[in-house]
Amino acid sequence: MKIRVGFEIVHTFWQPTPLLAMLNIHPSREHDLLTPDTIVSEPHVPISVYLDDFGNLCSRMVAPPGDFALRADALVADSGEPDVVQPEAEQHAVEDLPDAALIYLLGSRYCETDRLVEQAWRLFGDGPTGWARVQAIVDYTHERIEFGYGHARSTKSAYEAHEERKGVCRDFAHLAVTLCRCMNIPARYATGYLGDIGVPKDPAPMDFSAWFEAYLGGRWHAFDARHNRPRIGRIVMGRGRDAADVALTNVFGPNQLKSFTVWADEVAA
Repeated sequence: MKIRVGFEIVHTFWQPTPLLAMLNIHPSREHDLLTPDTIVSEPHVPISVYLDDFGNLCSRMVAPPGDFALRADALVADSGEPDVVQPEAEQHAVEDLPDAALIYLLGSRYCETDRLVEQAWRLFGDGPTGWARVQAIVDYTHERIEFGYGHARSTKSAYEAHEERKGVCRDFAHLAVTLCRCMNIPARYATGYLGDIGVPKDPAPMDFSAWFEAYLGGRWHAFDARHNRPRIGRIVMGRGRDAADVALTNVFGPNQLKSFTVWADEVAA
């Protein structure tokens, strides 16, 4: 299948302001691009691109005073298959994990493993390991948190989401990531496009989505604690320890977000 994805984000600035954006599709999906995934600005400014330490594409620029728009529109090939489910995937002993996975066992800005480790072991310590343990964590998170756009807060951590029992997709991901790490399962935060493909259309305006990936059976697997079901057309943009590593934009000065539009739609054959 083909999926058209893109965005338009408009900020207002009062002075020349440096800006970092992580709005490109992840390099791991580069071979699926049918049209270029190019970020353009209005007014035009030079944009330089680099790979960060997590392998994400990042864009640097300086926004001029006034309204400043960033846009992209791309066509992506997708298998049309839902997320892979591999119940036989085993959990690795910590000493057997690859070095690169170890960072995803540690606490981070929004994932305070030290505040949830006792709770995690009470809940999941006597249960199955591997895929079944991650799924149990996803089920718990899905039931624990009530989704609502009005519950969003940029400073909310996994522990706070657990205690408040309300949040948005990033809070579901942060809590599940934290509980996995507490149980010695490497877990990383992911963000990207997830359109309403193969499911009833959500009446709310389209937004970017957050989910997580767990390392089991020698590879990373996608899990989604908000929706708690395999989904079609998941297109990753960034991966990291938590949302701090994959912020859509980091703006280094006063600004106001004026408008925000995202699309991810299946293109009819």
